[in-house]
Amino acid sequence: MALIWLIKRDRITRAEWLLGIGLGSSQALILFCETSGVSKTSATNAGLIISLAIIFTPILESIAAKNWLPRSFFVATVTAVVGVALLVSDQGFAAPGLGDWFMLAAAIIRAIHVTAMGRLTSGKSYSSVSITLLQSLTCGFIYLAFSGGGVAKALREFSTGLWLDLLFLSLLCGAFAFLVTMWAIRRTSPSRASLLLGTEPVWAVIVGISLGDESLAVLGIIGALLIIGASFVGQRIETRHRLVSINT
Repeated sequence: MALIWLIKRDRITRAEWLLGIGLGSSQALILFCETSGVSKTSATNAGLIISLAIIFTPILESIAAKNWLPRSFFVATVTAVVGVALLVSDQGFAAPGLGDWFMLAAAIIRAIHVTAMGRLTSGKSYSSVSITLLQSLTCGFIYLAFSGGGVAKALREFSTGLWLDLLFLSLLCGAFAFLVTMWAIRRTSPSRASLLLGTEPVWAVIVGISLGDESLAVLGIIGALLIIGASFVGQRIETRHRLVSINT
């Protein structure tokens, strides 16, 4: 991100500093809760609970905008969550525990994060590159401060393969994902972005099947179709509602 920023030479304003650090702090908290949660519960529980952000985000956006989305949109979001439940149910559900509370916290904070990202950047001429750079740096500094010697241990013990894995995750799943999310939310809406982000389990399963020799049962196929169908319907409902709101 620093290299991209140096090429663009964007001047970082005070507002961008504050927004980037704030969003970076919330992003760091989301990733901490997700990582802690998934390590203490089943993948099924984690996948289902984190998908609740699909519902939480439009609720928060409606409250912030004082303009409620149609009931049909919330029907679509609930359908998407049901689809996630079917998609990940092969591994079986575990009894609720601490990990599930971490995942619920992650879903709530993610909804707040996405809503804030959309509301605070709407109509502003902020640089997505500058904000993403600051967001990434903030995450890095927070994790470095709380790593408890983990970074030093990684420098001593990581193999070449692990460093390549880290590079892939940092560039593609980190910086690129942060930048695209920021860019996209500023051009659509938090609710629509959250619904699209909710299709993540579908792409995870597709990658698992194509590259990881995994299989998908009938319920999983039904779940994937429900997620994609609900996302498509929800997008159309949200777009019509947004256009009506603009015209009125």
